[in-house]
Amino acid sequence: MNSFETLIATLSGWVWGPPMLTLLVGTGLYLTVLLKGLQFRALPLALRMIFHKDHGHEGDISHFAALMTALAATVGIGNIVGVATAITLGGPGAVFWMWITGLVGMVTKYSEAVLAVKYREKGEHGMRGGPMYYLANGAGLPKLGWLFALFTALATFGIGNMTQANSAARIFEATFHIPAWVTGVVLMVLTALVILGGIRSIGKFTSILVPFMITGYVGAALTVLALNAAEIPHAFGLIFQHAFSPAAATGGFAGASIAAAMRFGIARGVFSNESGLGSAPIAAAAARTHDPVKQALVSMTQTFIDTLVVCTMTALVILTANSWTQGVSAGQLTSSSFAETLGKAGELLVALATALFAYSTLIGWNYYGEKAIEYLFGSRAIRIYRILFIATVIVGAMMNLEFVWNFSDLMNGMMAIPNLIGLLILSKVVKEETDRYFKS
Repeated sequence: MNSFETLIATLSGWVWGPPMLTLLVGTGLYLTVLLKGLQFRALPLALRMIFHKDHGHEGDISHFAALMTALAATVGIGNIVGVATAITLGGPGAVFWMWITGLVGMVTKYSEAVLAVKYREKGEHGMRGGPMYYLANGAGLPKLGWLFALFTALATFGIGNMTQANSAARIFEATFHIPAWVTGVVLMVLTALVILGGIRSIGKFTSILVPFMITGYVGAALTVLALNAAEIPHAFGLIFQHAFSPAAATGGFAGASIAAAMRFGIARGVFSNESGLGSAPIAAAAARTHDPVKQALVSMTQTFIDTLVVCTMTALVILTANSWTQGVSAGQLTSSSFAETLGKAGELLVALATALFAYSTLIGWNYYGEKAIEYLFGSRAIRIYRILFIATVIVGAMMNLEFVWNFSDLMNGMMAIPNLIGLLILSKVVKEETDRYFKS
């Protein structure tokens, strides 16, 4: 098993090397120029459109429900443990590179959603779309679409399942002394109760859960920052300073190079907001709308909320505290940082947030996996997939954290490659749709 874990870690390092980081950020920068900074000039409109309803059009769920399903999948452990891992391994400068993935990722997410809605199909279990469909039907690359679906199906068990269950189990074990297998069983049962109802059940559930958990977590983080307001300028200083210069070892922090800040900042940023991976447009394709751009604008806000709001809150709480320099593990760092200001209440709050974030991600990613499996093997395979997905929750809860993260990074990278190729090939289609909408 150790040799297999080493192999996964090595492959993950190769996949997330300079070529991948360049491709991810470069694609976002290219789309930013092509669409004339759409993520900046159209953000106010996009935020207003979240609650817009297109009645009487094809689709399974509203714009809002589609966004909440995608947010359910993205606002997860990456916002708590992922940010802590980026700082632990890459230093404060990693936060800057997470922001970069958010800023350029907004237009990447927009482009993915445009293509997902434009090339979607009506299937036996509702609308179906995503990179596998726009790669096959738009770019004329069905084999690449098949590979994307395969990598998505595998990634579902990493980013969308094992990492979530594992991190929730570890925090509950540390905070409440609850055995990992107990947390795994509870998450497994709760996940089954929602996903068996399909996308409409998932959409209704996430429309209630996601706004509650995000506003609650951000509100708690703002409380901590208000109490530590004097430390905020120093935290920002650390972020900008070490984005371009090595972070020296201090206390229990081992130090980090610029390359490490970039690698872990971008990798954890993508893990959190999923821009460029091609996962979120699978949910966007289910939206009830007649215009691809409308849902794409709404989808764009997902990256803004996830990375530039929620991840930033976590990062500032950590960097205004002392735990990150005292050798606290990534799995406990956010909890320990909240506790420095709020005491035991901080630990309890992070434990609760972890459980809710993990649970919501399990729900959202299950849907992505279902659509990938349906594309690969047909609708009859969905039931088998659901059983395997549910069973994997308890396995993830009891596995080694480092292996789970490396596996997730590897699968994320393998998803991103075909998706980014499709985005570049179809970028003119995105521009045409965008120009049509804003000129009408």
